[in-house]
Amino acid sequence: MPLVNAGGSERPPSDRQRWARKIKPQYAEGELVKVARAENQIQAEFIEGMLLEEGIPCVLSALIGGYAPVVGPRDILVPQSGAEAAREALAWEGP
Repeated sequence: MPLVNAGGSERPPSDRQRWARKIKPQYAEGELVKVARAENQIQAEFIEGMLLEEGIPCVLSALIGGYAPVVGPRDILVPQSGAEAAREALAWEGP
């Protein structure tokens, strides 16, 4: 069995594979720490996208007593190695 695909048989990467390729390994180590809080799922997903563009993986959390509600605030958690970079990426200096 060849170690490479025959010409033309290569499948395009999935959304998950494209997402994973953006993550910088140096930001993916350590315990998860909270770096921000979003007021709702839409805002949390926006922040998630901003962090991903910087190569920082994150997890959106909204557990209340073991139950994940559909609406409400979300904590944004990143690995310890990416926490400082995440806080810098999310810092905004207004006009």
